[in-house]
Amino acid sequence: MSTVEWKVAVGTETTTALYEPGAPSGKQVPVFVCAHGAGGSMTDRSMLATAKAFHEHGIGMVRFNFLYKEKGSSRPDSMPLLMETTAAVVARVREELYPDRLVIGGRSMGGRAASMLAADGYAADGLLLLAYPLHPAGQPEKLRDAHLPKIRMPVLAFSGTRDPLCTRELMDVALQKVTAPWEMQWVEGADHSFHVLKSSGTTDAAVMDGIATMSAEWLARLPKAGAAR
Repeated sequence: MSTVEWKVAVGTETTTALYEPGAPSGKQVPVFVCAHGAGGSMTDRSMLATAKAFHEHGIGMVRFNFLYKEKGSSRPDSMPLLMETTAAVVARVREELYPDRLVIGGRSMGGRAASMLAADGYAADGLLLLAYPLHPAGQPEKLRDAHLPKIRMPVLAFSGTRDPLCTRELMDVALQKVTAPWEMQWVEGADHSFHVLKSSGTTDAAVMDGIATMSAEWLARLPKAGAAR
């Protein structure tokens, strides 16, 4: 993959973003700005696997570090700063690429930050969530769903049936309050990292390929909405 690196200003600080165009497919699909999870980075194993699978399905992807990770810290930034960083990267993507359509999202905490932006009315053509952290592990009473009904853009969300941070029954209840066009895909036997057991009869790579396949299909049929704004 041909990778382009940018230094992105976030207030008085700077972080790194990487853009990898999708493999030529003959079809135009939106650019996906994908944020990493709380314990990861833009170059962790799961983000690299996502970038590889999405590239192979013709999806252009931008991944970046939140400021705490750029500085080598393990303590996540506040949610407002996570949101500000995501918005700064998206703004840079629009300046550099002039995408016809643009989708925001990411893995776990990164996807949550993008969903908070979407709930605030941020202009994008869709929201793509990979393992949305509906609640902390072992604490299903602490739901992170209050903002979800405010989202208006189309949403595609993937969660594993073994994900301790997203109980299926609770997500089903949360989605009853959502009016946005939300497509929920459950990955059988996968955990929060989309890892599957050997006994499942499939592999992590096959799971990610399936996620990329469904994502490409969803992205290709998205209506053009707000990427240019």
